Amino acid sequence: MRAPLFPAPVPVPAREKAPSGLRPGRVCYGRGMAEPKSVPASLTEKTEIVLPQHANAIGTAFGGTVMSWIDVCAAVSAQRHCGRVAVTASVDALDFVAPLRVGDVVILRSWVNAAFRTSLEVECVVEKEDPETGRRVLCADAYLTFVNLGADGRPMPVPPLAPATDDERKRANAAERRRAARLEARREAEQDRGRGA
Repeated sequence: MRAPLFPAPVPVPAREKAPSGLRPGRVCYGRGMAEPKSVPASLTEKTEIVLPQHANAIGTAFGGTVMSWIDVCAAVSAQRHCGRVAVTASVDALDFVAPLRVGDVVILRSWVNAAFRTSLEVECVVEKEDPETGRRVLCADAYLTFVNLGADGRPMPVPPLAPATDDERKRANAAERRRAARLEARREAEQDRGRGA
């Protein structure tokens, strides 16, 4: 029998002071409570076929359909990392670079790039696969932010990520920069709303 991929959640006993301001009885995956997880532990691959109901009038996949596939694939990566349900908070830079046509075999791959306090960034790439040669062509890619939720529906700490390769560390650093830019854009938008803009 295979060992579980993630350790069981650690309940915070009711009599002890909950770490990081958590209420007693709440499950905690805080930085001091969970082992770091590897990037490959979150790797998810999903296969689809573009069917006529997925296509627009010119025979290519609706962008919304592809977005839905991306969201599901990335959500599984986030859940694998968190060990529980994580919800989509934002989608950054979803770029369609090549069309997907009716009959195409579509491969989606996603993995965690970085883990923050209660959120994490997941990258997803979408490729079409030639059935004769197995050759894959990039069709879309996206960065998604997920929030780790507890049983009460409130954000809770995310297990740390342990990038092990130079590529994984570069992706984590780039995710940190994207997060900083996203937070700054949010602050500016809130200021604009406050000024009535």
